[in-house]
Amino acid sequence: MSKNLVIVESPAKARTIEKYLGKDFKVMASVGHVKDLPENELGVDIENGFKPKYRVIKGKKKIIDALKKEAEKSDTIYLAPDPDREGEAIAWHIAEEVKKKNPNIKRVEFHEITKKGVAEGISNPKDINIQRVNAQQSRRILDRLVGYLVSPLLWKPLKYGLSAGRVQSVALRLICEREEEIEKFVPKEYHLVDGIFLCNNHEIKARLEKKNGKKFELNTQEQVDNFKKEIKDHEFYVSKVEKKEVKQFAPLPFITSTLQQEAARKLSFSAKKTMMIAQQLYEGVELGAEGPTGLITYMRTDSTRVSDDAKSEAQNYILKRFGEKYCSNEKRVSKKKQNVQDAHEAIRPTSVLREPESVKNYLTQDQYKLYKLIWERFVASQMAPAIFDKSTIEISDGVYTFVARGKILKFDGFMKLYVEGKDNESENDEEGIIPDVKESDLAILKEIVSKQMFTSPPPRYTEATLVKALEQKGIGRPSTYATIISTIVDRGYVEVKERRFYPTELGRIVNKLLTTNFPKIFDVKFTAEMEKDLDQVEKGEIDWKKVLSDFYSSFEQELKKAENKLVMDLRIDKKCPECGSDLIIKYGKNGPFVACENYPDCKYSSDFKRGENGLIELVERKNGESTGLKCEKCGSEMVIKKSRFGEILACSGYPECKNIKNFIRLKDGIKVIEKNEKIDEKCPECGGNLFIKKGKNGLFLGCENYPDCKFTANFRVEDDKIIPVIKKIDDITCEKCGGKMVLKRSRRGSFFACENYPECKNTKSAITLEDGTITVKK
Repeated sequence: MSKNLVIVESPAKARTIEKYLGKDFKVMASVGHVKDLPENELGVDIENGFKPKYRVIKGKKKIIDALKKEAEKSDTIYLAPDPDREGEAIAWHIAEEVKKKNPNIKRVEFHEITKKGVAEGISNPKDINIQRVNAQQSRRILDRLVGYLVSPLLWKPLKYGLSAGRVQSVALRLICEREEEIEKFVPKEYHLVDGIFLCNNHEIKARLEKKNGKKFELNTQEQVDNFKKEIKDHEFYVSKVEKKEVKQFAPLPFITSTLQQEAARKLSFSAKKTMMIAQQLYEGVELGAEGPTGLITYMRTDSTRVSDDAKSEAQNYILKRFGEKYCSNEKRVSKKKQNVQDAHEAIRPTSVLREPESVKNYLTQDQYKLYKLIWERFVASQMAPAIFDKSTIEISDGVYTFVARGKILKFDGFMKLYVEGKDNESENDEEGIIPDVKESDLAILKEIVSKQMFTSPPPRYTEATLVKALEQKGIGRPSTYATIISTIVDRGYVEVKERRFYPTELGRIVNKLLTTNFPKIFDVKFTAEMEKDLDQVEKGEIDWKKVLSDFYSSFEQELKKAENKLVMDLRIDKKCPECGSDLIIKYGKNGPFVACENYPDCKYSSDFKRGENGLIELVERKNGESTGLKCEKCGSEMVIKKSRFGEILACSGYPECKNIKNFIRLKDGIKVIEKNEKIDEKCPECGGNLFIKKGKNGLFLGCENYPDCKFTANFRVEDDKIIPVIKKIDDITCEKCGGKMVLKRSRRGSFFACENYPECKNTKSAITLEDGTITVKK
C-alpha cells in the first residue's frame, strides 16, 4: 500500500510524476478546480466582508470522495497543483475537503516535471501560501462582482446572455479605440528623397534628412521639384564618416507573454493554443522507453531568471556543437520590471541535450513546433552576441544633409541558431555595404530620386501586439492573456481577419455602453492599478478585503447610476427621414440596425454599414436579393433570403405564396437544386451514383445504394461543380486533463468532448471547414 498521496490537477501530470516517485506514492488528479462560486447566484456576501460562498463544482463530488478515501489511508498528503495563484487556490480547496480525513497536509511545487524537479519539490514541502490564495480569491470575487452585476444591464437594450468582464472589457476597449483611431486618421503626403552621389569612383545612395542641422522633409511633388532646381549646381562633399563595431545581444529566454507573442508571429498560434500546448509539454509527453517526461519548465512566469545548472548545461552544449567563440562570456542582467513574480524560472527546456529532432517522433506537429521554438530561444539566449560593422556617412552642401547607413554582419553569434520575429517589418532597416570614403571627399550629385508616400494609421492589433499592449499597460497577468483574448472573440465582440482584430458592431455597442456608464471601472489605468493591488495582496503588503472594499466603493456608485438610468448614447450623425429626429443604433435578434429615437411614435428603421472612415451609411432594406427567376406557382420573382440553414430561394409574394427552393451559387448566377438530383461525382465507398438529398439540417449528398451503403457527405461548389466534402476529424488534446477530445453529436449539432468523461467534462463546439476537416470552433 502506498504511504503518501500526491494530488495534482491534471491526469497527464499525474502519470508523469508517478513514474518518478515510485511505489511509496500514489498520485491522483483533481482535474482542475474542485470548488468555485455558484453558477446561479452572486455567491459573494458583500455585507459580511465579501465572504465567498464556495460550492463543490458539479460533477466533482465523485473525485473529492475518491481523494478523501485515499487520504484516509495515507501518511502524508502532498498537494502539488501548478505553482501559481490558481494552483494555490486548488490546493487550498482540496485541503479544506480532505483535512478531516487526514490533517497531515503539505504543499509542494514542481517547477519542472523531471526526476530532479519532482525530487526537489517533494524534498521541500511547505504550508499553503494563504497570501497567494487571497490574491486569487480577490481576482475571482472582483470578476464575479463585475460580471454578475453589470452583465444584466446589457440584456434589456441589447440581448439576453451578453456579458461584461472586468479585464476582458478593457481589452475590448483597446481594440475599439484603435479602430476609432484608424477611422479618424487622415493620411498626409510626404516624399522620400534620395540623392545618388559619385564619390571616389563609388556610387552612394543617401537619404535627405536635414536642413541647417535640423530635421527636414518634403511633403509635395512641387516642393521636390523646387528642391531639385535649387541644388542642381550645388557642390557636395563628405561631411562626416562614422564607423563602429556594435553588438546585438540575444533575446532573453521566454516568459509567458513573450512566448505568446513569438508563437503568434512565427507559428500563427493563438495565445490560447500556445498555452494549451505548453501545458502539455510541461506536464509530460511519452518518450518511448523514457516514459512520460516533462520537456519544459513551468510556462506561467514573468521572470527571465535561469538556474546555474541550466546555464552550465547550455554552455557545454554550445561549446561542443558550435565552438568556443559562440559561448557567451557576458554577464547579462535583465531590466527589472515592476510586479515581476520571480518564483519561477524563465520558460526553458528541462534539458538542452534533448534536442527537438530527437523527440520529434513522439510529439504532435504543433508540440514539436513550440518545443523547437522554446529550445532554440533558450540556447540562443546563452550564446555570444552577434557583431556588426555599422557605418554612417553624411554628405552635405553646407545647408542640406544626406545620410547613408550600412550595417554588415561580421559575426553571427546567437543568430546562427535563432532570430527574433518582428511585429512590423521596417522599411528603414539598415543593411548594405558603405564604401570606404573620407571626410572632405568630393561627392558629385548625379541624380535625385523621390518616392511619394503617405502616413499610415496605427495598425490593428494582432495576437502578438495585443498581448504586448496588455503587458505594457499592466492589464491582467501573463497567465490570463489567453483567456482574455479568447473570451472577447467567443462572445462575438471582436473578429479576426487576416490575423488582426476588428471590433464587431456588437463589440462597439457593448464597449460604448460600458465605458459611458462605468468610466472608472473600465478605465485602463484603474484596471492596471487593480493588478498592482493584487500583487501586493500576494506579497502580504495589503489586506485582500481592503482591496475589495476600495474597489466596491467606486463600483457601487457607478452601478447605482447605471441601474437607475443606463445611458444609451448610441446616436449617429444622421436624422430620421420620416420625422427628422435623431437616429440611434439598436440591437435586435438579427443583429444591429438603425431606428428612430421617437419609437413607437415613429417606426422608421434601417439596416446600415460602416464606411472605412467609420461613418454609418444607411442601407435600404430589400425583400430579398433579386434573382430574375419567376415563381412557378404565382409568377412573382424568387429572391434570395437567409434562413437558419443558410441561403434559400423564396417567393417575394410571401406570405400569400410560400414557395421556397434550394440553390447553389455559380460563377455567373445561381442554380436551383431539386431534391434527388444526381451529381457527376461517384460514391468513394462503393462507386455508386451520388444524389442531392434534403434532411432536417439542409441539403447533403447520399449514395443511391442506401441502405447497403450509408455514405453521406456535405458538399461544396468548385468551378461550378458539386464536390463531396469528405470528413476528416482533427486530432485534438484536452487542455484540462491531457486526454483526447472525441467527436460527439447532440440535437444541437456536433461537439468535441473529453474521452475522460465523467472525470473531465471539458467540451468544445465543432465546426466543419471547407475542406471537410472537423475541428474546434474558435
